[in-house]
Amino acid sequence: MHDINMNDVSSGNFDRGRIKDVSGPMVVAETDFSVRMFEAVRVGPLELLGEVVRIRSSEAEIQVCDDTTGLRVGEEVLFTRELLGVELGPGLLGQVLDGAGRPAGGPKNALPEGKVWRFIPSVGVGDPVGPGDILGTVPEGTRFLHRVLCPLNAVGGRVAWVAREGDRSVRECVCRLEDGTELALSQRREVRIPRRGGVRLPLDRPLFTGQRVLDTLFPLAVGGVALLSGEFGTGKTVMQQALARCCAADVVVCVSCGERGNETAEIMERFSTLTAPCSGAPLMERTILIANPSNMPPAGRDVAVCLGMTAAEYYRDMGYGVLVLIDSLSRWAEALRQERHPADLDTRLARICERAGRMEPLGRPSRQGSVTIVGAVSPWGGDFSDPVTQTALRLSGASWRLDKNLARSRRFPAIDRSASWSLYALTDAFVADASVADASVGEAGEDWPELKEYLKSVMLRARELEDVRRAGRTGLSEEDKWVLYHAESLKVLYLQQSACDAASFPKRSAHLLRLLKALDGRARKAINSGLSCGEIASVAVRPPAALHAVPKASGTSEKDLPAGVEEWLALLNAKLADGTGPAGPEKAGGEA
Repeated sequence: MHDINMNDVSSGNFDRGRIKDVSGPMVVAETDFSVRMFEAVRVGPLELLGEVVRIRSSEAEIQVCDDTTGLRVGEEVLFTRELLGVELGPGLLGQVLDGAGRPAGGPKNALPEGKVWRFIPSVGVGDPVGPGDILGTVPEGTRFLHRVLCPLNAVGGRVAWVAREGDRSVRECVCRLEDGTELALSQRREVRIPRRGGVRLPLDRPLFTGQRVLDTLFPLAVGGVALLSGEFGTGKTVMQQALARCCAADVVVCVSCGERGNETAEIMERFSTLTAPCSGAPLMERTILIANPSNMPPAGRDVAVCLGMTAAEYYRDMGYGVLVLIDSLSRWAEALRQERHPADLDTRLARICERAGRMEPLGRPSRQGSVTIVGAVSPWGGDFSDPVTQTALRLSGASWRLDKNLARSRRFPAIDRSASWSLYALTDAFVADASVADASVGEAGEDWPELKEYLKSVMLRARELEDVRRAGRTGLSEEDKWVLYHAESLKVLYLQQSACDAASFPKRSAHLLRLLKALDGRARKAINSGLSCGEIASVAVRPPAALHAVPKASGTSEKDLPAGVEEWLALLNAKLADGTGPAGPEKAGGEA
């Protein structure tokens, strides 16, 4: 993790110590000067990145983020006199960084060195500027507008000079204040210190995830925290990939902590070829991948999470909605003390979660931004009482638990509806977040709360009937049989969703649920007229055509559901009304 203030070693702007002891990623250095906690250091002739984690009288214990193979006692350690920081600016989107903030296989700095950006000023000579004010904009990619901010540590003042519209490099001065302060396109931020925010806003807006079961039953608020938990093999990685692709966020930060290297490589390969359904732009144009796989030193996992949160706060201050995906918190916690959970686990995890939120950042003009966190945990042996899972549950506003039995039966997303929950009190209408630039996700409509309650009531009633049937009672009424049958149809046609399909937009999800509700109402009327559940089912769903028509119709290739689905429902109404087909009233009456 490098920054613009890092000078050459030969300049002498470092305190110098010597290696006394090396044990894995831990290095003990002898010092005869003052050292700061979490100070960034360079260890050995290769200048391995590390930070101070413990200070004794004349010794500093350093946690190195790189492989320490080859280090020797007596080699030099450079203390930078600064906390661990990262350079942020145009060009960060689309990058694949390691746990220390360095591009994979590229140069040391996260931002492109020789690239220039089109700077468009927003202030003029004589204008007052303060911390967080927008100095100008830089078009980045096909749709993203990077807003150049005055750093929060700047004193502020009046503009003495501002660059004209034109091409500038990230470190080139674009604005000079009357006191001589020069401001560039990029700025340095310390990763372990949360960025000062403005006014926190209530978490009352739902974040569109593209997954029907989550958006309908267990919604996540913009600026909230959700926990995705499940055993190995239940689909956590695929679920997070679907969230990264389909969610209604302006920026997505994916932090891979201790995951297998092949999973990380698969994410990098897939994301480079995908597009975001909300905007149609390449997915990597709004994504930052921070990879610290299991074959890298565990010390880099904590730094990787802090780096991801710092990048998210940077774009939040521009007024954008950011989603941070952390996979996984279990391996992050193991790395804190080499497979032993530290006593301050609650505090450390709380420091991460408290950086989420929806707020009005400092600076002018007024704007709103958000950071939403979705963390994954993988409890060993499916034991959800382990410290990491329980701590994360206490700090989360929504819990999405994956069920192994559902995953084995190939029902994805394998969300366990009995163990999942959401505490967010959201607005009635499901609309896109105001901070999201793309509003193409549409609205669900005023009847969305009623549709959600309908789905919950059917699934609850079906669970009660299943308990009755397990108790040995077999004489269910025809209406109860239909409830069980229709609940299964809702699971297959609505709650089940392929991760390979495009997102199910709110407008489309609501339309599909209205059709299924209308089917339920028409079937109940037919039962009251004397038809049996089996006779209605033979008309309502004719495998395989009708069964597969609805899931295909829930895609996003068309603006509305195909007319074939509407015709299917109209045909059902006609057959149940006039007695044609295999389940007409006359046939049912004759059998009776």
